[in-house]
Amino acid sequence: MDYEDTLKVFEGLQPGDRVELSHEVKVGFRRWNTKTTGTVVHAERRRHSLHHQRHSDDKVYSDTIVLRREDGELTTVTLDEFSRLHKVDVLTAADDD
Repeated sequence: MDYEDTLKVFEGLQPGDRVELSHEVKVGFRRWNTKTTGTVVHAERRRHSLHHQRHSDDKVYSDTIVLRREDGELTTVTLDEFSRLHKVDVLTAADDD
């Protein structure tokens, strides 16, 4: 699955969909791969202003998903070109437990 496939899944997300996101976490010089699984609460393309001294027409967006994890925790994840997003079948998730 490549980034274009991930974006297609993102565009079709609805609240209540169960998803698994594989992504790379970087802190300083350390990096590791992890998976985040949860139920979609909200998904949107959000405009932000993390970049300064840009022209006003040069807009920057991030694709974000708010997930409710199994323990009830809410977490927000941002997609990047290394993210892999999959919808998870509810029956498959129940079989894994």
